[in-house]
Amino acid sequence: MKTSIQKGREGEELAVKLLQEKGYRILETNWRFRHKEIDIIATRDNEIVFVEVKTRKNADYGYPEEAVNKRKQRYITDAAEAYIISKDLDLEARFDVIAILGNKHIRHYEYAFYPGL
Repeated sequence: MKTSIQKGREGEELAVKLLQEKGYRILETNWRFRHKEIDIIATRDNEIVFVEVKTRKNADYGYPEEAVNKRKQRYITDAAEAYIISKDLDLEARFDVIAILGNKHIRHYEYAFYPGL
């Protein structure tokens, strides 16, 4: 039986593949700043895209994208700010969510949330 960590890593691999097929260039995966992590950092069309990947076996406890609540969004935006500063970037940033339900249902929510909202 797979652990939730293993399922999460598999979900992130699927998300990377999906993004690459859509023309994104992957810069980092599982980038860490202190105790915070960004699942995928990519670029496309002069934007830097910070992607949170949520994987669930089924929807018994809600859909994966519902787990990206305000607290999680703040966590991601704090880490994104640290990344932008550490790399001295001058690109428009956006925050996406990729939700994976089971092994077949993958949804990519572009502009899923905005910092501070």
